[in-house]
Amino acid sequence: MYQDGKILLGKSGEDNIFIYPRMVNRHGLIAGATGTGKTVTLKVLAESFSDCGIPVFLADAKGDLSGMCLSGEEGGTAMERVEKMGLGDLGFRFHAYPSVYWDVYQEKGIPLRTTVSEMGPLLLSQILGLNETQSNILTVVFKIADDENLLLIDTKDLKSMISYVGDNAKEYSLTYGNLARQSLAAITRSIVALEAEGGEMFFGEPALDIKDWIATDSEGRGQINILACETLMQNPTMYSTFMLWMMSELYELLPEAGDLEKPRIVFFFDEAHMLFGNASKNLLNKVEQVVKLIRSKGVGIFFITQSPSDIPDGILAQLGNKVQHALHAYTPKEQKAAKAASESFRVNPAFDTYDALINLGIGEALVSVLDETGVPTIVQQTTILPPQSRMGTIEDTVRTSVIQSGNLYIKYKDFYDRDSAYEFLIRKADMDAQALAEAKARLEEEKAAAKAAAEAEKEAQKELERQEKEEAAREKRRLSEMKKVGSSAAGTIGRQIGNTIGQAVGGKFGKTLGGNVGASIGRGILNTILGGRR
Repeated sequence: MYQDGKILLGKSGEDNIFIYPRMVNRHGLIAGATGTGKTVTLKVLAESFSDCGIPVFLADAKGDLSGMCLSGEEGGTAMERVEKMGLGDLGFRFHAYPSVYWDVYQEKGIPLRTTVSEMGPLLLSQILGLNETQSNILTVVFKIADDENLLLIDTKDLKSMISYVGDNAKEYSLTYGNLARQSLAAITRSIVALEAEGGEMFFGEPALDIKDWIATDSEGRGQINILACETLMQNPTMYSTFMLWMMSELYELLPEAGDLEKPRIVFFFDEAHMLFGNASKNLLNKVEQVVKLIRSKGVGIFFITQSPSDIPDGILAQLGNKVQHALHAYTPKEQKAAKAASESFRVNPAFDTYDALINLGIGEALVSVLDETGVPTIVQQTTILPPQSRMGTIEDTVRTSVIQSGNLYIKYKDFYDRDSAYEFLIRKADMDAQALAEAKARLEEEKAAAKAAAEAEKEAQKELERQEKEEAAREKRRLSEMKKVGSSAAGTIGRQIGNTIGQAVGGKFGKTLGGNVGASIGRGILNTILGGRR
């Protein structure tokens, strides 16, 4: 309840117990056993922050925070407490709050998405349960995608990128180091397992712009963003990583603000033990760093859990505002935890902190907050105010009406798949396949052309040889004919010359002999001439 610039959390006797808005960014803790009133305390704080204009984020683990969009009901135990605590005189009234519902699984709220790139390799490795080697290789995959301007938006982008890196691991290893195919395959299997659990719904666009959570309504009240976590918490790793991503996203996006009069937004992380149970050392170090530094961005964080021991010491030391509901102390372990919790408070001499802690009633708590100067107040046994909005769950029809009535639903309801690594690599594979096919076709054409040229050259050689043979045969026939004609002519001429000479020498006998000798000589001379021509 917001009063006089302060947040009234409850009463200790007649004294009002306040939380100072300018100290809310020093963070806080709401702890206590099941059924002791943690949810009521959470609602009262969230409503009070909204009343003073501070937007709020709530992780709704059981669905019992959904009633904040409706006014609380008159009568019952809430009204009895109002009267008993004299809250009517302080202006207490039941009323609804500006609520926006979100859901990673898109069942009970506006779809809540982010991209693989925005999640980053460190948190994604946490979701996928990767070992150190696989986490390092995933980081390299992100680096390659970044260097080659490939957008990693959803899980199919990441799987395509891993496959592409694996196919080209030999080339990439020269620049980025060894990329074992076994590790790449293990990462892909983890992504497929995440998709089977519905995790692919979380990665896509439009991605959440967390600045849409930092809003107020027309009356100046802070918007209360309620994330349905019943399904999400069935996968503790997914839940914890999502919450840690939100803290990191806020830290990276918001500018430095210093100490504001009131924070820009306050986050309540229910079931906080899930955030840290399986977190790696590197991740815990990052969370601790964010918790330490995010207050300078004007962000307050409240962790809700059963025991303060669920929170790592380095983070617990940063929580200045503490609301501790009853703890059981039945076993030695529980007694030790309760004693440690009681010793974390600044002592109030009016009562024994340990005895008070284990004997608190429902709706009562030990409270210590930071005063206006930042000093922890002494612990006070406090009765927490009742909430002003509806307790418990709401009907689906009411939830749907609230969801669909806001502008944020219009902005985020429709998924769209823009051009990213998957589409680029598909095109690249198609172009590579086409280029390979074209190169193969060119090679086949060149082979066919070379074969045709060789066959043509062979045919030409055969034709040349045939022509040469024909020419030789013709020449041979021509010479043979010339020889026959020449032989006959030479014989006739020689015979005539021999006859003439023989007759002159020896008469008729000499004529005959001289003709025969002259014919032989004539033919011999012709053969010599023709032979010389050949």
